[in-house]
This record gives sequence, C-alpha cells and structure tokens, in this order.
Amino acid sequence: MLTLTSLTSIPSDLGPTAVTIGKFDCLHLGHQALFTEVVDAAMDMNLVPTVVTFDRHPDALLRPERAKLPVLGPGQKTHLISGFGIAAMLQLEFNQALADLTPEQFVRQILIEGLNAKLVLVGQGFRFGYQGSGNFETLVELGALNGFEVREVRPVEVEGEIVSTTRVREQLDLGNIRLVTEMLGRVHEVSGMVEHGLKIGRKIGFPTANIARDAEGYLPLDGVYSGWLIAEGVRYPAAHSVGINETFQAVPRLVESHVLDETELDLYDQIVQLEFVDFVRPVAKFDGVDSLVAQIHLDLIVVRKQLGL
Repeated sequence: MLTLTSLTSIPSDLGPTAVTIGKFDCLHLGHQALFTEVVDAAMDMNLVPTVVTFDRHPDALLRPERAKLPVLGPGQKTHLISGFGIAAMLQLEFNQALADLTPEQFVRQILIEGLNAKLVLVGQGFRFGYQGSGNFETLVELGALNGFEVREVRPVEVEGEIVSTTRVREQLDLGNIRLVTEMLGRVHEVSGMVEHGLKIGRKIGFPTANIARDAEGYLPLDGVYSGWLIAEGVRYPAAHSVGINETFQAVPRLVESHVLDETELDLYDQIVQLEFVDFVRPVAKFDGVDSLVAQIHLDLIVVRKQLGL
C-alpha cells in the first residue's frame, strides 16, 4: 500500500481513484464494509482504491477537552488498512488549515486536484468541511458538479445496535472483550516494546513482560484478561493485567503480560503484540504476597479454560 502524508506527495500517475474518507481510528466492521465496497467498486470501474484519513481525531485540535484516546495507534491503523486491498492511503495532518476548508475547498483540493476521484464512498452521518458544514447531500451535489459519483454505505449492526468507534471504546471501558471482538471482527490488540520493570512477578514465580506506556492500542478496563502474546511471529498463551499494581506500589497505568509455562523467556526490548480474548476478573488489591499468588493460580486456571488449553 502506498502511504502518503500530504497532497504534494501524491504521485502524478496515481490515476483516477475510488475514495473513502474517515477518521478510521478503530477499523470496526462498519469501516471494513467501506473498505470492501471501495475495493470492489474500484475493480469494477478500473480505479485505484484509496483511503483518505487523518493523523489524529479532529477533537484533538478543535475540542481537546473532549478528545478521546484512539482505539488504534498509527502503526496499527496503517497495517490493518493495508490488509483490505487498499492501494493508497492519504493520511493528512489535521491542522487548522485543513479544519478551515469549506466543503467546496475540501472537494476541490483533495478529491479533484489531489486524487482525481471518480467515486467517493462514505458512511452514514458523514460530515466534512468547516465545522462539519458538509454532509452526504452536499457531497452528492459537489460530485454532480465535479464529475464523480457518491455512494453511502449502510452501517453494520451487532446485537441490534450500530457498530461505532464510540461503542467499541465504551465496551473496552467495561471490559466486554467478547463483544468488542464481534464489533471489530478480530481480537483487540495492544502493541509495544517490552521494558524493564520492578521484576516483582519474577520474584514470586510469575514473570511478566511490562509493555512500554507509549504502546499502541487502547487499554481496556483495569483487570486481568486471557489472551496471547506474539513475539517474533510466535504466539504464546498469556494472562494480561491492566492497571497500576496497588499491592506493591502505585505505578502509572500499564499492561503487563505473563506467558504461561515460560519462566526464562527473554522479551526485553522487543516489540510484541498482546491480543485480548476474554475478561477474567476486575483489578483487586491484595493484603500480601500469599493471597496474590493464590489468586494468580486461580486466574491462570480461568485463562487456560478461556483459551481452550
């Protein structure tokens, strides 16, 4: 996939495009439906399937007090989009100049002059241009004036409700990992480097890989989860713990992972991926090492069961 970060970086020979536009900071089933349709339509119309997205959520600039952490980091987002057959991704810096574009300027500069769009697909409720002043009907009118077709892709529902980034984030905050998996069409993942920690887990017989706090991927509700740790292409069954570890000392919120049946695995300074499969229990503070160790043994029984081991 060709990854572009500005209008000036678009190759002159990119060719006419089929475009979908969005923040795509989650890549749930609704987003995936957009990608599938734009790729299929591009093939039928001999166009280049293209995604237009942004380096951050508009709220990060316009309403920072309301800005939420993204469900996906930039590396995760690029990797996942490339897996849907998208040929080019234009990821624009969401700055004040972009925010100030009128709908007409957005269409002219980005879709016409930048990408030579012949087909534009958007999701339900799509807004664009200064203060969200443009909508689907605006885009249809501008398409008719500028020679491109516009289509709206219907949302996807799971358990009777529309799948959205907000809903995915809410369910992560509740620890409802199974429902999140349904809405994403894949397991939720955190990716980051393993760093040195206090090594408390190793001292009590349960070594953990501490993931750096700049990891990509939204951390779910504090608690223990069953899942997998992937390092250098190898998948290890694991118990993931999200929280601040109040039993020993309060530390900034992080995720650490204990790989089952491995005590000598050296993962320091490696980039690993943590897949979240199911919720085991909420976070708890223990009155000593013995009660903590006893609970860990119980947790690992549940983890094995949830992973089908």
